[in-house]
Formats: sequence, C-alpha cells, structure tokens
Amino acid sequence: MLNLIVVLVTSSALVYISGFNSMPVSVNFGSFVVANVPLFYVIIGSILFGIVLSYLFHLISSVSTALALRSKDNELKKEKQEVLELTKRVHQLELENEKQKNPDTVIIPTDPNAL
Repeated sequence: MLNLIVVLVTSSALVYISGFNSMPVSVNFGSFVVANVPLFYVIIGSILFGIVLSYLFHLISSVSTALALRSKDNELKKEKQEVLELTKRVHQLELENEKQKNPDTVIIPTDPNAL
C-alpha cells in the first residue's frame, strides 16, 4: 500500500514537472546526437537510469554478502561439529577415568554414540 502511494505521488510530481519542461532539447551520447527530445523525457530517463544503476550496484553487493555469509555458515557448521565430537570424547574420557578409580561401580554404556 505504501509503495502504491509513493508511486502515485512520484508520478503526480513528474506530470506536474513535465508541464513546465516540454521544450525540445538535443541529447548528445558522444558522437551520437538525438534532437528534439522533450526535456521531461530526459529528466525521467535520467531518473530511471539512476535507479537501474543503483539497483545493479545493490544487487552486486547483496550477492557478495550472501556468498560471504554462506562461507561463514559453513565454517560455523564445521566448528559446531568439532565441538560436539570433543564433548563426546571428554565424556568418554571421564567415564574411563571413573572406571579406573572405581572399577566395580561404574557401568560403561555399550552405545558408542551415547554421551
């Protein structure tokens, strides 16, 4: 809804500006010249070109950010897996330590995946 309101206000402003800027001008693109173009077309074209160019820069930035986040997520997964493996190993060592202290009372689980 907010987008619709912004579009309507912007288009109303452009229509109002176009009423005052209807004189023909020539536009130079290097050696290529376009003559008798209404000035409001040049204004609207410049605005649209700026919007498209800024969108492309934003798109490039967001893609590079997404790639960086993806690599960081992969690193986090590896580190979490390593922490899990180390926690399992510490628990197994604690059980072995208790077994050596009291060989009669400690029952070691037979499941290798048990914590």
